[in-house]
Amino acid sequence: MSSIEKDCGLEVALSVVGGKWKPIVLFHLNGGPRRYGELKRLVTGISEKVLIQQLRELARDGIIQRRDYQEVPPRVDYEITEFGQSLSAALVPLCDWGTANRARVQELLRAPLA
Repeated sequence: MSSIEKDCGLEVALSVVGGKWKPIVLFHLNGGPRRYGELKRLVTGISEKVLIQQLRELARDGIIQRRDYQEVPPRVDYEITEFGQSLSAALVPLCDWGTANRARVQELLRAPLA
């Protein structure tokens, strides 16, 4: 059975946007097209290699589109697709939950393990 055939739709969604960085990249692309350098600055803590890999995977899955302007010097930007917008909208409640529970989660992360 492939991962797409699983019963839980959450597994399907996570197969596309799972991991630490993809939801954050999508968050920053919600405001409109961004160049690679902008994303690198906005997604703090990500390595260049991982950012490139995540962008390629998101483009492969149709969540974002990479636009190469064929100019010198090179100009490339990334933009969320309509399909990606639907996924991004599904992540908004998760973002809201994180904002509402930020202090509690930070407190839990500081607490020693029992």
